[in-house]
Amino acid sequence: MIDLYYWPTPNGHKVTLMLEETGLPYRIQPVNIGAGDQFTPAFLAISPNNKMPALVDHPPTDGDAPQSVFESGAILLYLAEKTGRFLPADTRGRVAVLEWLFWQMAGLGPMSGQMGHFNVYAPEKIPYAIERYTIWPAIRGSGPTTRFRWTLTPSRTSSAGMTRSPPDRPPSARMPCASR
Repeated sequence: MIDLYYWPTPNGHKVTLMLEETGLPYRIQPVNIGAGDQFTPAFLAISPNNKMPALVDHPPTDGDAPQSVFESGAILLYLAEKTGRFLPADTRGRVAVLEWLFWQMAGLGPMSGQMGHFNVYAPEKIPYAIERYTIWPAIRGSGPTTRFRWTLTPSRTSSAGMTRSPPDRPPSARMPCASR
């Protein structure tokens, strides 16, 4: 059984999607980030960077003591390796999935988080910040700056596809497990 320390955020949703797709049994352990639950000593023992999601696998694949894992990208990789799904065994396929997974974790995820913060939650509208996180430089050699588009579609064959999908369709249309 997996205990998933979770709050309904984009990073939390990535992991629940992966758990649903793998069929692994899990229990949600709410971590109310608005109330500061992520700063409790018990949670910090699982996720020392005070971020969720995090999980504890009882028992892990090796049958040893429970395994804790924090950071959504590390969790996706752990679950892919645990189940033997969504991560190709061949080197080229594995590298391609890991490239896109790490791109999402280090690029798209943080940048879209900043975009959401400055466009929706910031107490004052800062035009530079809104522009900075809404318009991104285009891929080198493909032209001038372009407005970011949500184009990475979910893939039922890779863990990178669990990270982002177009917002123009309801979750149930993007991933069948979202309607469960």
